[in-house]
Amino acid sequence: MGGGIAALFLCLTASQSVAVGFDNDEPPTPSGTTTICDEGLIWDDATETCVRLEDTSNDQASLYQNLRELAWAGRFDDAKRVLKLLPISDETLTYQGFIARKSGNWPAAESADRAALARNPDILLARSYYGQGLAKLGHLKAARKQLSEIRARGGRQRWPEIALRLHIDGIQTGY
Repeated sequence: MGGGIAALFLCLTASQSVAVGFDNDEPPTPSGTTTICDEGLIWDDATETCVRLEDTSNDQASLYQNLRELAWAGRFDDAKRVLKLLPISDETLTYQGFIARKSGNWPAAESADRAALARNPDILLARSYYGQGLAKLGHLKAARKQLSEIRARGGRQRWPEIALRLHIDGIQTGY
């Protein structure tokens, strides 16, 4: 059964498309920010060049996509700099938690994930990332509770459910 889930994961991640906005919970599609720009720079949509973060003309929706892409690419310092330009929201708290978890700071990750869920209990990505951290720590019952919450909130067969299920099954996705 684990192999089927892994195959589904590979199929989904190979064919994802990303909508601009705050409602997307699937892996981001790489853009110039991670395929062209060096560390410390992001792709500026208006000039179609790599610029220092301080010089970007990107709007908040684009900055949020930059944040997601940088976090998933492991460019945590750059992602943290983008976070500072965005207002606190359940989405930015979710990525604050993601960055902290991937950086090995579970207390900060748990705090950010809980804050995101307190603002919006339906943010499936925060539930998934929180559950992934719990699973990594061996708290499988608590991780399964997050999986049940994702399913109950309409997340069946969506990326947050699949990623958490893989983690619970011991299959590391890198996310």
